[in-house]
Amino acid sequence: MIAGIFHYEFLQNAFLTGIMIGILAPLLGVFIVVRRLSLIADALSHVTLAGIAASLLIERKFTMMAGLNPLYLGMVFSVGGSLFIEKLRGVYKHYQELAIPIIMSGGIGLGVIFISLANGFNTDLFSYLFGSVSAVSRTDLLVIFIISILVILVIILLYKELFLLSFDEEHAKASGIAAKSIHFIFIVMVALVIAASMRIVGILLVSSLMTLPVAASMRIARGFKQTIFLSVLFGEVSVLGGLFTAYYLDLAPGGTIVMIAVLILVISIFYKKLILKKEVQQGERA
Repeated sequence: MIAGIFHYEFLQNAFLTGIMIGILAPLLGVFIVVRRLSLIADALSHVTLAGIAASLLIERKFTMMAGLNPLYLGMVFSVGGSLFIEKLRGVYKHYQELAIPIIMSGGIGLGVIFISLANGFNTDLFSYLFGSVSAVSRTDLLVIFIISILVILVIILLYKELFLLSFDEEHAKASGIAAKSIHFIFIVMVALVIAASMRIVGILLVSSLMTLPVAASMRIARGFKQTIFLSVLFGEVSVLGGLFTAYYLDLAPGGTIVMIAVLILVISIFYKKLILKKEVQQGERA
């Protein structure tokens, strides 16, 4: 595959996109998990699916729209879904978690309607559902690169505010932090990354890349910054390892990436148990 990267454009696109997604998904995933919003990625991925299906339907019904990149409408739906989640979290102040299944249900419903109107599944839609290395274009690469720059800048500039909001929202608000504005910016970033990740991992698996590396890092990290570092490291290992494995074994890249992430999680759990066992034994000897 390494030799092929220098010769084939689609492999270059997939490799570079994978590197960026391996950073972005776990980076935002840390804040999502700490804020106990792990299912938000699932909700927005289903809304994104509705956008993709709508784009493919428009392309089929209106020939003048042929060639329209479904990624764009998928991002519009994903961002729209994220804004509705924030709105519903304000409506159900004491049951904010309700916003996520409401939006997820709406996304699934819209997706099914658009798919039925388009007379069922087609090859393009399947590539978005489960990921496809060959489907990543230069345009997709450029879009993901721009999103990567935006997300990293937001994390750097708003790190302190995001940290406080994640661990103690009430204290953050009392400190004068513009919580609503930062929530808005953060949720839009999450929506864009989910929409961007679907080419490599697939819509149905993108939430795994946001949560599994974080779950693994939380088992062995000794601080928040170390959790972020290990999450990104595990995310990169999962994505690049999954791409190489899928290439040589002719497997679906999305599923391979997720299974490597699961393997890393299992190893981290056993590693933590081994460390704890050693500490107990040392304590008994002392």
